[in-house]
Amino acid sequence: MQETSDTGSPEHQHWGEILHAFLKLGLTSFGGPIAHLGYFRDELVTRRRWISESGYADLVALCQFLPGPASSQVGFALGLSRGGFVGALIALTAFTLPSALLLLVFAYSASAFEGLLGHGLIHGLKLVAVAVVAQAVCGMARNLCPDRARASIAAGAVLIVVFLPGALGQMSAIISGAIAGLWLCKNLPITDAGHLNIRLSKSKALLVSLIFFVLLIALPLIALTSSSQAVALFEAFYRAGALVFGGGHVVLPLLEASVVETGWIDADSFLAGYGAAQAVPGPLFTFAAYLGAVVSPEPNGILGAVICLIAIFLPGMLLLAGVLPFWDDLRKRSGVQAAMAGANSAVVGILAAALYDPVWTSAILIPPDFAVAFVAFILLTVCKVSPWKVVLLSAMAGAGLSLS
Repeated sequence: MQETSDTGSPEHQHWGEILHAFLKLGLTSFGGPIAHLGYFRDELVTRRRWISESGYADLVALCQFLPGPASSQVGFALGLSRGGFVGALIALTAFTLPSALLLLVFAYSASAFEGLLGHGLIHGLKLVAVAVVAQAVCGMARNLCPDRARASIAAGAVLIVVFLPGALGQMSAIISGAIAGLWLCKNLPITDAGHLNIRLSKSKALLVSLIFFVLLIALPLIALTSSSQAVALFEAFYRAGALVFGGGHVVLPLLEASVVETGWIDADSFLAGYGAAQAVPGPLFTFAAYLGAVVSPEPNGILGAVICLIAIFLPGMLLLAGVLPFWDDLRKRSGVQAAMAGANSAVVGILAAALYDPVWTSAILIPPDFAVAFVAFILLTVCKVSPWKVVLLSAMAGAGLSLS
């Protein structure tokens, strides 16, 4: 990935430019990861010309290949190219901070939602969560399960997570999907999107990759032997961030298994926060800020939000930095592409199971609830209404139902 201007300048001269560009994106990028990538292209490829069109397409392909939040990873990589590791951190922070702060405010204002009207607004947020997750399942199924083989892998993933609930079932489904992909997806056409050029040594990349795997293996062991709730919280969110294949919405069942099934947060508060996350700009992963603020026992509040945000974003960024120098060779291997196709299909099954439980079962209680969720789904998928507008409409509908 080459800069198209000032390539001989010190990296720190670009830090202010990176901050300005990504803070603007963080304040205005509504609509989910696919929309974010469109905003990135308009701002950084077309307007600022930080990277060529083909180079940007290569980078997007890489970030969609890896687990983690794709749009945030693209931003991190662009910041890395433009301003080194400091530039990468500036890009990630500026893009995520606005939505994280908004969700933190929502967490602290929960008391304002007491009473009949407040509960109605919260219920409306839960209803829009049904529509948003249903939209994600439909879109991902079209893209990731377009044939019988991959649809079968998705169906198998549903069975695994239904009969083996919790994080273990989700991990088993993803691993099983990858293994099945080696067999069922081996004849898929091999894609090749060209060449990436990021100045990062392979030795540093190997060190970063080692850190990723050491944390993934060591953190659960440390959490089991430690009485620290902070460690348990960091481990749960790091694991969720490390296993999210297929986009931000997939984090929903992983986080639900980590914080609801453990009793750290009740299902109603979880889904209300997820609904609120649809109304703010920036990456869906900042939902972690809300969860960190409201979990119990401590640490929670601002400290809990910081712990959860760092933990959920860290694995995706470590893995991205570790893979970048090797991506050109790795992605040409048919076995890798087949395994990833299977893993992505399994993700569709995991999300479909989550659509039923806890999303549907916690929100759709009476026929009018279904009507609100269905209208929200139509507004999102057919009418292409902005998600934040649908969130506001659903919240008002929930309030209206509570007063009727």
